[in-house]
Amino acid sequence: MIEQDKVLACVDQSHFADHVTDYAAWAAKRMDAPLELLHTIDRHPEMGNGRDHSGAIGMNSQEILLTELTQEDEARSKAARETGRVFLNRLRERAASAGVTQLDVRQRHGNLQDTLTAQENRVRLFVLGRRGESAEVTQRDLGRHVEQVVRALHKPILTVTEGFTEPRRILIAFDGGIITRRGVEMVAASPLFKGLPVHVLMSGAASADSPKQLDWAVGVLRAAGFEVTPHLLPGDTERVIAQTVTDQAIDLLIMGAYAHSFWRSWLFGSKTTELLRSAKLPTLLLR
Repeated sequence: MIEQDKVLACVDQSHFADHVTDYAAWAAKRMDAPLELLHTIDRHPEMGNGRDHSGAIGMNSQEILLTELTQEDEARSKAARETGRVFLNRLRERAASAGVTQLDVRQRHGNLQDTLTAQENRVRLFVLGRRGESAEVTQRDLGRHVEQVVRALHKPILTVTEGFTEPRRILIAFDGGIITRRGVEMVAASPLFKGLPVHVLMSGAASADSPKQLDWAVGVLRAAGFEVTPHLLPGDTERVIAQTVTDQAIDLLIMGAYAHSFWRSWLFGSKTTELLRSAKLPTLLLR
């Protein structure tokens, strides 16, 4: 069983799991890291078979009903495990056919956020679908777990969209802050993006320090051997990023995530959430 320095891909039983697996396999090969595919099964105590038990009275009726409900829960749990096993084996074969050699699958009951935080020290990169099983029956453009999971973790998280395109051009949304400065240093040191051209974009309100900060980022990346194109484009961050992605044919975006508290984001909105909803390309989130 793989226990450390791994790429951990979170998959659920939706067609989005194929795309998560493809990006996770790409990252694992680039980083020469083991890959684990993780499927969590939520327990739902409120689930039932729809039958009305309100009239279950009589001798030992409470014990009989409890036994019956326990057996039903065990049957559902067993069926979910078996379905998940078949599902994970298919994804294992998909990742193996993509060239991943260090590969493991794991299925757990429990809460996704708790499961991921418990493993974080053994993970180099998380891969998470921006949409999931709930999006199969709704029009939700951002999965209900995404913000909670991202806020709970501190390692880089690659959030992916529908479809897979091998990244060829990278854009770093750089604001000069400590999170994106660490992101620049991470890109410079990691094999994940080696050999790929990198664009570094500063947007938002104009600042006298912006050119100097941008020069620092470009210098760090060029010293590591990257081909770097800088962009200093004041204006609305979301619009500038979207336009640059289109103009430069960017395949993957790197940016800081959820720098403000949950309550501030709830009151005033979150730029991270807005960008994730509008961006149609995989995004590596830095915490």
